[in-house]
Amino acid sequence: MAAEDHKVVIAGVPVATEVWDEVRSPWDGSLVGRVPRCGPDEVEAACAGAAAALARGDLPAWRRAEVLDAAAVLLAERTEEVARLVAAEAGKPLRDARGEVARCLDTLRYSAVEARTLSGDLLPLEGSRSAAGRLGFSKRVPLGVVAAITPFNFPLNLVAHKVGPAIAAGCPVVLKPAEQAPLSALALVGLLVEAGLPADWISVVTGDGPGAGVPLVAHPVPAMVSFTGSVPAGKAIAAAAPDKKVALELGSTSPVIVEPDADVAFVVERIRQGGFSYAGQSCISTQRVLVHESVRDELTSALVEAVGSLVVGDPLDEATEVGPLISAEETERVRTWLAEAADAGARVLVGGGEGPGGAITPAVVVDVPPDASLQRREVFGPVVTVTGYADLDEAIALANDSDFGLHCGLFTRDLDTVLAAFEALDFGGVIVNDVPTFRADQQPYGGTKDSGITREGPAYTVREMTALRTAVIRGVGT
Repeated sequence: MAAEDHKVVIAGVPVATEVWDEVRSPWDGSLVGRVPRCGPDEVEAACAGAAAALARGDLPAWRRAEVLDAAAVLLAERTEEVARLVAAEAGKPLRDARGEVARCLDTLRYSAVEARTLSGDLLPLEGSRSAAGRLGFSKRVPLGVVAAITPFNFPLNLVAHKVGPAIAAGCPVVLKPAEQAPLSALALVGLLVEAGLPADWISVVTGDGPGAGVPLVAHPVPAMVSFTGSVPAGKAIAAAAPDKKVALELGSTSPVIVEPDADVAFVVERIRQGGFSYAGQSCISTQRVLVHESVRDELTSALVEAVGSLVVGDPLDEATEVGPLISAEETERVRTWLAEAADAGARVLVGGGEGPGGAITPAVVVDVPPDASLQRREVFGPVVTVTGYADLDEAIALANDSDFGLHCGLFTRDLDTVLAAFEALDFGGVIVNDVPTFRADQQPYGGTKDSGITREGPAYTVREMTALRTAVIRGVGT
């Protein structure tokens, strides 16, 4: 894949800045491409263009739906090309990158459905004596310009989760993709424009958080800021935008509870996938394995064997299951957390060393103190911890003992256990007989506590990006 310079389109105009940022492969450091380093001037132009597009109001719902469906068709035709771009810039194994493209297709298609079906309500005014003789109804109208700030780990589909519903809702977008992996976002935006979206309906400002993100959040034009990323950045955005609607999806230390009646072999297979795909760089990557003491040794032994068989290597190699972390700094952070846990008495049963290309080999860690970073903080790396418990109440207490509450997994054959856990677990999603890493793109996705303050999924996001407008009609003379 030849490295290219990629201009950004701002308010329908291709833009190049004097300074360019390099996008390099996390695997070997090779140059994947260059993008303009945008700043306050580019943000100002993008927001002005988005405000003008909103004021025109010339993109009806049926046309927005057609654009989203057409973009999905174009993306399907270019699956391999886009998947290789994701793998190159984000270091995501090619098999996972193809999966991300497939999920992005779903996100666009479900967004098209919302554009076609979004509606309000007929109000039951006749139930009130004072409203008798009146007809009331509501409709959903665009909230306004949306500022979308997206992370590196799903550089295509998480862009679609913000841009797709915004288009469906009738909201122009100013997008700031992750500086580590902006090229997939640019590719998706290009497909939307090719599919018929007016070019000034979506502007992209590339650059880092201080240079492009901060002025975008502070700009008076966006009515909403939708952010996926770290807890500190999310809280800073909320504090900086008190007059805007803010949607935050932030992270987790996703636990999975394994009851004694679970199929251990199946559980291990799912944790092997859910804890280590994309080197654990997912908000719902399986991190804390909570297993009943009666099957703890059996599961731990099988998990160590399974994790030891994972293939670490070049993301563009078809055989690779685990690639590098996004940066050397992140790699060093995870190594530090592993060392700190070991110093506190934890045992690394497999992995944790240096693999091909400097990647961290997938690790299983036991006897981790409850206050260690590997338990309390989001690892975002190829590491799972295993902790035993005596009964379901203890398992639920261990799972809930976290600042996060995005997804929790539960493996059991017992319906009573499922119902009891569902009521007691303080998480946005409880995934039964699978790892917490599962997500369907149409489901309501979000969490509690520090995991965020929104629900994503096109049907839910589009409602976050619209406002209800109510009409009450009284006949003359009534």
